[in-house]
Amino acid sequence: MSKVLRRAAVTLVATAMLATSATAATAATQSSTAAGFDDWSCKPSAAHPEPLVLLHGLGGNYSYLGPYLAAKGYCAFTLTYGQVTPAIPVGGTVSVVQSAAEIEAFIDRVRTATGAAKVSIVGHSEGGFQSIYGPKVRGYAGKVASVVALAPPTHGTTFAGLVSVGDYLGLRPQVDQVLRDFGCPACDEIIVGGSEVQKLTAGPIAQPGVKYTVIASRFDALVTPHETSFIREPGVRNEFVQDSCPLDPVGHVGLAFDPSVAQLVANALDPAHAHPVICGFGPPL
Repeated sequence: MSKVLRRAAVTLVATAMLATSATAATAATQSSTAAGFDDWSCKPSAAHPEPLVLLHGLGGNYSYLGPYLAAKGYCAFTLTYGQVTPAIPVGGTVSVVQSAAEIEAFIDRVRTATGAAKVSIVGHSEGGFQSIYGPKVRGYAGKVASVVALAPPTHGTTFAGLVSVGDYLGLRPQVDQVLRDFGCPACDEIIVGGSEVQKLTAGPIAQPGVKYTVIASRFDALVTPHETSFIREPGVRNEFVQDSCPLDPVGHVGLAFDPSVAQLVANALDPAHAHPVICGFGPPL
């Protein structure tokens, strides 16, 4: 594998991880001060009977969206799944299969604590992938009322074209090796043709009884091509942020920190009480 391509692979994945984890150190502090967010004494209201499970992207967190949804009256919970070690505050790097089991156990913990029969899941990036992977592949759709997935690599990602370049040059095995060697088995599993992508996309993705919304950005520079996020099946709502806010330049990481996207998420969770989206300018990274 050429040094240039190897360096590009490592730089791309490292940049994505570092960008999304930049605010991770403050997440615990912010969550502890937001009523309803990671509050294990919270009981769902009649207006919002399903508690929320928030699944972060690779290395990311919900320091903005979690408190936002809690302020809307939801019991909202999150976890850092897929950590190699607690000493390194970056989640989502271990195998998708391993993380999926951890996530299902957390969903059961939330259901037990709140007394709710089902949860709703909001997932960003890899967390978006997990939000649709778990109900199908692990078979716990009966525990889920709705899913809102932000830029999930549903059909795999080319990591901004890196994988496509590798295929074109006949270097795909080396690209896979770089992703594994960097310490991110999950990265290798959710690229185009990845093992867990194949499991997810073998047959229908959407599961009976679960309401799905997929939200993507036309300016996403990481999950590419953008349309690969969408689930083209009956009953699934697919939308770009720019369908509602044409001038919003929000990028992949920024989806978790954009007030416009937050309102889209809230509307998807409770369409009967949807509010007009006040368009802003989300982080373009």
